[in-house]
Amino acid sequence: MTGLLKDTIVLVSGGTHGLGAGIARQAAAEGAAGIAVTGRSVDAGEKVAAELTELGVPAVFLPADLANTGQATSTVTRTIERFGRLDAVVNAAGLTTRGSMTDTTPELFDQHIAVNLKAPFFIMSGAIKHLKDRGAGGNIVNIITMSEHAGQPYLAPYVASKAGLAGLTRNAAHAHRWDKIRINGVNIGWTATEGEDAIQRRFHGAGDDWLDKANTSVPMGKLGQIDEIAEFVVFLLSSRSGVVTGSVIDWDQNVIGGSD
Repeated sequence: MTGLLKDTIVLVSGGTHGLGAGIARQAAAEGAAGIAVTGRSVDAGEKVAAELTELGVPAVFLPADLANTGQATSTVTRTIERFGRLDAVVNAAGLTTRGSMTDTTPELFDQHIAVNLKAPFFIMSGAIKHLKDRGAGGNIVNIITMSEHAGQPYLAPYVASKAGLAGLTRNAAHAHRWDKIRINGVNIGWTATEGEDAIQRRFHGAGDDWLDKANTSVPMGKLGQIDEIAEFVVFLLSSRSGVVTGSVIDWDQNVIGGSD
């Protein structure tokens, strides 16, 4: 622990599982003054909040279905009510239900837009208004995806929503740089999470050895790791990342544009 987030109040959307929970734990390890995590699973959310509290960091679980804009925006106001202010936001929630250009229904498309783009938009909006009212700077990190560059054919609505979030990240960063609100994004590649395990089994017929096979199929011999990504996200949230804003950073072992 180096205290990167000392005296910082952090909101992590999608903080009950996987990468979001990992980011919340890393924020606690780096001395955050308070952490709010959101999600739909009450059991998982309360478990993460209790774990963070045991680490010595005041924490709260805010149940929310991010597909509901009102519930999404309320996570900002409820965090401020609980801790008195909000300094940093991580939008880590994401829907990855499969769909191609030819079989995606309007309903599935709308679900992806609601969770992956609309919710981050209005969470950011609420946080930015709060920071401007306080006259305080702040930091936002959006978890995006390498697939926003083009992606797989079976991820069409996911790609559409996440590409929108990449553009939004740059737009908001430009709009609020004079407010000293830094906004960045991380395009994560294939990452080993419990959510990915469920996806591989549900949509791709993967067996118990899928992760071993996946690790041998990538250049570095392992998929992206939650703890490594979480450390980088917390760095971006901290003053140690300096003046960087509007960056959407590829966190992956495959190089976009590279060809063998």
